[in-house]
Amino acid sequence: MLEVNEMTENLSRTLQNQKVILRPLQQSDEDLLWPITQEKALWVYGLKDLNIRENLHQYIQSALRDRNEGHCAVWTIIEAGSGKVAGCTRLAEISWKDERGQIGWTWIGKEFQGSGLNKAMKYEVLKYGFETLGLNRIELKADERNMQSRKAILKLGATEEGTLRQHMKIADGFIRNTVFYSILKSEWPEIKLKLAAG
Repeated sequence: MLEVNEMTENLSRTLQNQKVILRPLQQSDEDLLWPITQEKALWVYGLKDLNIRENLHQYIQSALRDRNEGHCAVWTIIEAGSGKVAGCTRLAEISWKDERGQIGWTWIGKEFQGSGLNKAMKYEVLKYGFETLGLNRIELKADERNMQSRKAILKLGATEEGTLRQHMKIADGFIRNTVFYSILKSEWPEIKLKLAAG
């Protein structure tokens, strides 16, 4: 495990491969992300509706505060080939004591969905979580009704662990069931090979 100062320093690291650049989120990214948040379909299952400007502003402030306190890494997603901003993602709810974190708070503009960008991004975040931060367990979760996200999580090689009933209230007031998944450090070498192979 990392020392405390190494932990917080490592939470502001750029990750990249041929498909994606994950650049640490900055408050100034609000203007770049705002046009993407206007895609209402992104917030059907969202805990917050970020196509309201004040919500986006608070969302970014909260993420930056969590990063400064050592609880998350948060990135602006950039398509490497075009340099276009595609969305936002996090490795959050980091428990250094338990060597655990959660990939989530991910939203990608429609233009980039189905392009392989999400898979390339998840690969980098998983690699970073296990190999740089030394985590033992990385969790993912999804609204039970969000089959697109659930299928994408399973394609990564994550194990479905169960469903928490009436677990979280989303932006429209619906109380969702949440499906939990995880990948363990012991499983990562095999999953890494499969993801790297495409």
